[in-house]
Amino acid sequence: MEIGFIGLGNMGGPMARRLAEAGHKLVVYDTRNDAVAPLVALGAQVASSPQDVADRVETVMASLPSLQISEKVATGEGGVIHGKRVKRYIDLSTTGASMAAKIAADLAKKNIVQIDCPVSGGVGGAAKGTLAVMVSGPQAEIDQVKDALGVFGTVFVIGGKPGMAQTMKLANNFLSAAAMAATAEAVAMGVKAGLDASLMIDVINAGSGRSRASDQKFPQSILPRTFNYGFGTALMLKDVRLCFEEAKSLHVSNEVMHAVLDQWEATNTEYGGDSDFTSIVKLIEKRGGVVVGGDKK
Repeated sequence: MEIGFIGLGNMGGPMARRLAEAGHKLVVYDTRNDAVAPLVALGAQVASSPQDVADRVETVMASLPSLQISEKVATGEGGVIHGKRVKRYIDLSTTGASMAAKIAADLAKKNIVQIDCPVSGGVGGAAKGTLAVMVSGPQAEIDQVKDALGVFGTVFVIGGKPGMAQTMKLANNFLSAAAMAATAEAVAMGVKAGLDASLMIDVINAGSGRSRASDQKFPQSILPRTFNYGFGTALMLKDVRLCFEEAKSLHVSNEVMHAVLDQWEATNTEYGGDSDFTSIVKLIEKRGGVVVGGDKK
C-alpha cells in the first residue's frame, strides 16, 4: 500500500519504520532531516511538505505533538487538505475529541475522510508493534487501512463518530498518568518510612497495586535514576489536561482528574516540558525530602 507519513518523532519514527518493513511504500515528511534519513535508507521517498505528501498518495498518516501542529498540518496553509490525491487522513496524534471533530469537518469539505487513530503503549510498543490502536471513522474506510494499522499493534474499532477514539485515548492516558503519580507518592512514603524502594516495587507487582508504572516505569527508568522512559512531560500534561476538559464539558465527576492534573502541571513547571514524564517522581521526592532508588547521597 502507498502511505504518506508525517511526523517522524519518538512515536512516528518507529511506526513508519514498521510500515516500511512490512512492505508498504512510504512518502515521508518531517521538519528534521535526521528523522527522515532512517526511512530513506529503507526506501521511503521524501516530500517537501504535508501538501506534497497528500499530492502523492491517497492515504496519509500523521503523528504530531500538539493540537496546533495537528490542525496546521491537516488544514493549514500547505497542509494535507490541499493535496491532489489524498482520500483519507489517519491522525495518530492525541488531539482530544473536539479538535478531531473540527479537523474532520474541515477535511470533509474537500471530500477527505478523517480516521481518528490515537495509539497507546509508548515508544517501546511502537518499535515492537504492540500498541493499542484506537480507531473511529467510517467503517468502509477503516476496512481499507486496517491491515496497515495492524502492524502497529492490536486494532480496536471504537465507533463511527469523529473523536470517539480520542475520548478512549484520553481515558486510557489519564489512568496511566494517575498510576504514575500515585505510585510515586506511595513509594516515596514508604522510603521515607524506611522501606526499600526496590522491595516495595516487587511487593506491589506481586499484589493488587500493580500497574504499568510499577511494572515497567519504576524498574526501567526510576529506580536506576535514568529518567529516560521516552515520553515527554509536556505530552503527558497535554493528555491529562484534554481529559480533564472533556470530563468538564460532559459534566461528569473530575475531582481525581483535577488532582492528577495539578501534579503534572507542577512537574512541567519544575522540570520543563522536554523532561521525561517519569520526572514526576523528582517532584514528589523534592516535596518529601526523600530519594527513591539509585544513589541516595
